[in-house]
Amino acid sequence: MRTRFIDTSSFLYAGFAILAASLFAAFAFVGKQATDYRDVGQLIGEKQIQHSILDRLQEAESAQRGYLLTNDAAYLVPFDAATAHIAGDFDVLTRGSEPGEERDALDALRGLANEKLAEMRKTVELQASGRHEEALAVVRAGSGRASMERLRVGLDAKSARQQQMIDTQSRIVERSGSLLRAGAAIAISVTILIGAATIGLLRNRLNEIASAQAELRDVNVALSAEAAQREQLAEQLRQSQKMEAIGQLTGGLAHDFNNMLAVVIGSVNLAKRRLSTDPTETLRYLDGALEGAEHAATLTHRLLAFSRRQPLAPEPIDPNKMVSTMAEMLRRTLGEDVCLEAVFAGGLWRAFADPSQLETTILNLALNARDAMPQGGKLTIETSNAYLDENYSARELDIPPGQYVLIAVTDTGTGMNRDTVARAFDPFFTTKPAGRGTGLGLSQVYGFVRQSGGHVRIYSEQGLGTTIKLYLPRHHGPATVAPVAATHARSTPRSEKSETILIVEDDVRVRDLTADTLAELGYNVLAAESAAAALRQLEVCPNISLLFTDVVMPDTNGRKLAEEAWKRRPDLKILFTTGYTPNAVVHNGVLDPGVELIVKPYSIDRLARKVRDVLDGARAVPSETKTMRRKVLIVDDDAAVCEAMAELLRLENYEVCVASDGLRALEAAQTFKPDVALLDLGLPGMNGYETARRLRQLPEARDLLLLAATGAGGDEVRRLCEAAGFDLHLVKPIDLDTLKALIDGQRPHPTRSA
Repeated sequence: MRTRFIDTSSFLYAGFAILAASLFAAFAFVGKQATDYRDVGQLIGEKQIQHSILDRLQEAESAQRGYLLTNDAAYLVPFDAATAHIAGDFDVLTRGSEPGEERDALDALRGLANEKLAEMRKTVELQASGRHEEALAVVRAGSGRASMERLRVGLDAKSARQQQMIDTQSRIVERSGSLLRAGAAIAISVTILIGAATIGLLRNRLNEIASAQAELRDVNVALSAEAAQREQLAEQLRQSQKMEAIGQLTGGLAHDFNNMLAVVIGSVNLAKRRLSTDPTETLRYLDGALEGAEHAATLTHRLLAFSRRQPLAPEPIDPNKMVSTMAEMLRRTLGEDVCLEAVFAGGLWRAFADPSQLETTILNLALNARDAMPQGGKLTIETSNAYLDENYSARELDIPPGQYVLIAVTDTGTGMNRDTVARAFDPFFTTKPAGRGTGLGLSQVYGFVRQSGGHVRIYSEQGLGTTIKLYLPRHHGPATVAPVAATHARSTPRSEKSETILIVEDDVRVRDLTADTLAELGYNVLAAESAAAALRQLEVCPNISLLFTDVVMPDTNGRKLAEEAWKRRPDLKILFTTGYTPNAVVHNGVLDPGVELIVKPYSIDRLARKVRDVLDGARAVPSETKTMRRKVLIVDDDAAVCEAMAELLRLENYEVCVASDGLRALEAAQTFKPDVALLDLGLPGMNGYETARRLRQLPEARDLLLLAATGAGGDEVRRLCEAAGFDLHLVKPIDLDTLKALIDGQRPHPTRSA
């Protein structure tokens, strides 16, 4: 049951509002009381000034009489002082009075005081001039006495009025004090009540929170159980989806292979029946069986391409030349209804990919585009340079940032909706009618591009057309581009002299068939079922010209056999064959340097040409046999990190040198002469940027692949790495497979212009 929280904030707000009002009223009363006290003080001060005026007049009058009686000038000192202060006292009273009757009465009193002062000043002047009798006569006249009496009466009346005001104001002050004390008592009472209410409400709220927490714990336990159950169901769903995908794949394989095997088996059976009666029909049936077998081989190659297990032989490619060379062939293939336009970028970088596979990829995309334009249309193949930044790479799966060569194939066909685009690369998914496609064309494209270290994207809108963009890795290194030439048909080559080929194959049927095929081509053939038997044959038969060995065998693989054979016969030429490409002769999807390979199944013509090419070509020993392994320089001031990475690379058969700072790295570059250098940017003394700049100035490191190891990425780090001469920066922790691919030259994405 859910706890219901009561909102008590309104009660607290009301209590605090009352408290605030009480405090405001208290402040108001305090201010008013201060004003009242100030008014009372002013009245008392004015009353004192009035008494002072009378006192000073009396002092002046006493001094005047003393001077008249004694003619002693000493009496004039208090006289002058008293008369001087009286004027100032009246000025103070005038400033404190309001205009009106009060001001007029005060002016009248000032006049009376001035009359009295004038009368006394006149007598003093007469006495000073020796006219004593005249001075006494003025005093006896009594005018000054009358002015003094009227002034006294006026000041007394004013003092009485002020006393009344003082009494009234005092009563007001007393009432304000009473109200203030009452307000303070109310405020204190309200504060106590609010505090008590707040404590009570908080206690209730804490109890409610404790109850809610207990309830929340129960709910969390229930949610955890539900989450575990959902995870279990999700795992079951994933397993079900995986099995469904495998089922779909095997179903598609079974369907296509059954169709092809039906053609092969049916054609062979019919050929056997017609062999003695109709040789012409027999030949036609055998051609049909061969065609079905070749279709099956094509399907297998496409599956290997999708699974990224086909052997690739990447090399620098000029895509402009390749597309230009293919253009005429594509125009004939696509037909007159399709208008082909090629748009070539100026200053295009070289791509690093397998040229034959790239040609097949472009052809597949062109054929798909033609099928999407049944009424005809326009096909555009465009090349350009491209850069994928880190924000884009973060949104994609396993797409490193860097420089790429872009080949875009655009058609004006029917286009695809969003669901179709999402499934376009799935194997055996096709929108074509039954019998019009296997659904492996785009799967092959996807597998080839990703295995090459690139990226592929589809942009399509229904009714407007489709663009497929191939992002191929940019080549970094010498500007050696193999010429793109059309493949011309040539006759099946045969042995022109007595040449002996040793076949090593554990499958007896394949071994016998291969032996018969090579014998048919005019070669002397020896056969061995294992590596041990092959080595014995090499020892007793010195005239063997070619070792033709399977890669996958039970006791040892073909690569180890080749290494042992080269130790005995350094001049021996070797041709590998396999139906699947394990890591014996292929690493990261790329053929090892110096390796010659023909993939099963193969036709007689393909086998004849490949054998002839190997026999007629120069003997190329793989790098491991020449002990010319890829050299890697690791520069890092953290010894533990440096040694751990070095050990991992040594286990992968790389030759590794380590340096702890920039100066040692420069020395190693001149003596060790590495192919690849991995530099930490935070080196002591000379940082990674400066070390890279100085490495680039060395003749030994001009073609060095420079990789920066950074703790964080970002555009600013990339810009600094480009300026320093780095080809790429990798963010720690560094993925070993990514590093191996870069070292092997599989995915070079240099940021430095070659």
